[in-house]
Amino acid sequence: MLELRHLRTLLALQETGSVSLAAERVFLTQSALSHQLKQLEAYYQQPLFERKTQPLRFTLAGERLLALAREVLDKVAAAEREVARIRQGEAGELRVAVECHTCFDWLMPAMDSFRQHWPAVELDIVSGFHADPVGLLLTRRADLAIVSEAEPQAGIVHQPLFAYEMVGIVARDHPLAAKKVWQAQDFAAETLIHYPVPDEMLDLWRKVLLPAGVSPLRRTSELTVAIIQLVASRRGVAALPFWAVKPYLERGYVVARQIGEQGLSSELYAALRSEDAGLAYMQDFLATVRERSFATLPGLTVLEG
Repeated sequence: MLELRHLRTLLALQETGSVSLAAERVFLTQSALSHQLKQLEAYYQQPLFERKTQPLRFTLAGERLLALAREVLDKVAAAEREVARIRQGEAGELRVAVECHTCFDWLMPAMDSFRQHWPAVELDIVSGFHADPVGLLLTRRADLAIVSEAEPQAGIVHQPLFAYEMVGIVARDHPLAAKKVWQAQDFAAETLIHYPVPDEMLDLWRKVLLPAGVSPLRRTSELTVAIIQLVASRRGVAALPFWAVKPYLERGYVVARQIGEQGLSSELYAALRSEDAGLAYMQDFLATVRERSFATLPGLTVLEG
């Protein structure tokens, strides 16, 4: 009765704390996942978690199966890596280029985990911020690039990593703090503080402000903490990933508000050369990035390829 897919479902439930989010994580509809859980509970003749808690809380029986899931899935992943090493070899080079200033919050933990799995792969970050990381792939100065758009290009494939919400942040005593949802016009009279990148790399500009014809005053800063400090001092407003600003929200430095009626969603993809897409260590690096990010960053959603 107990299959690997059940164990993956239990882990997804534990990491997300929600049936709906877990269903998205394992690529099932919510009803299909609920049916799967009911089958398990019928088989073991007892509930595996308490349905009316938020976040979801496992019963003792559920905790035991959850522990089994961690143990078994870790061993399965290790065995699959060993088989891949036998087939393709253990050594290689993986130089990562990034175009986002907040990538390092989740990239570094993933790199640490990856090094334990593939110690013979030379893993490095191409130093500096790169406005055209895909160009580094084509000139063989990088092997993988983290990008926000999957633009078709000859010789390049894109693998989805995850999607996340961009939120507007403002000082607690700013007039915009009273609005739960911001529209493009709310930025018109403000100073927009953002990273020093081209406009086309700013999702707020590309998806919200430009279509509405809104062009606020600008100010740039390289560091997230500096942007937070400027916003808290009422020098302007900003739009940043929810997971990047959550620690500052918890300390009460600033407040966050939804941008647009549906929220402002941003995406991250891994771009790599077509010839390298099948390398086992490359695919394991992408799997590690997704696994670590979903386990540690709040508010992520699955991004389908």
